Amino acid sequence: MGMDPIELDEDLVRALSGVTTATLTTVLLKMGLRNVWMRGARPIRPGQPRLVGRAFTLRFVPAREDLATPASWGSLISTRAAIEAMPPGVIVVVDAMGVTDAGIFGDILCARMAKRQVAGLVSDGVVRDIDGVLRTGLPVWCAGAAAPPSVAGLTFVGWQEPVGCGGVAVYPNDVVVTDGDGAVLIPAALLEEVVETAVEQERQENWIMQQVEQGHSLPGLYPPNDEAKARYEAWVKQQEK
Repeated sequence: MGMDPIELDEDLVRALSGVTTATLTTVLLKMGLRNVWMRGARPIRPGQPRLVGRAFTLRFVPAREDLATPASWGSLISTRAAIEAMPPGVIVVVDAMGVTDAGIFGDILCARMAKRQVAGLVSDGVVRDIDGVLRTGLPVWCAGAAAPPSVAGLTFVGWQEPVGCGGVAVYPNDVVVTDGDGAVLIPAALLEEVVETAVEQERQENWIMQQVEQGHSLPGLYPPNDEAKARYEAWVKQQEK
């Protein structure tokens, strides 16, 4: 169904792996994009790795009794079929409409995703069998856990099409970055520009943190005035020698 996944350049992955989601939201804000942080998608355990990957999207709609049945799990359009279409390295982004009383995935589905080398799962919904999900090792960002299955509140309708997750429009092959603050979307068309700007901002903020640790006051340093910029540029040149 939908759009074929596009492989993500390894150099871009390495660059973004050193950039926080907080930095990315600031960079995107300066580019005019305010709505890129997916609400409700929180790490289900502390210390999950920072992830970078193409978005592989799944979409649910409200449950309809003739469609949202346990029998639907065996249909051609099902979460099970969608998992078998997921290539390694993608971050699965699930539009669960913020429903928190029906779990979109449990331990068996997450175990299969981990076996297929899916990088992670992001959703504004919840998972079920959370102890089992944690044992699979699949990194998950979601709104928590609930015991009822997905069909108790949702109908699965497709994958690799535009979705809304946590109030953010996500298109297949957009790029998602996750860390302890949550999940941030980078539009595919802006990827290279965002990476270039974000890497530089992260480097500058690391320098500013060094200055703070050395006792410098914030006015004129953050944001930097001309004098601070000159000191930063001299530091950069020194690092490049």
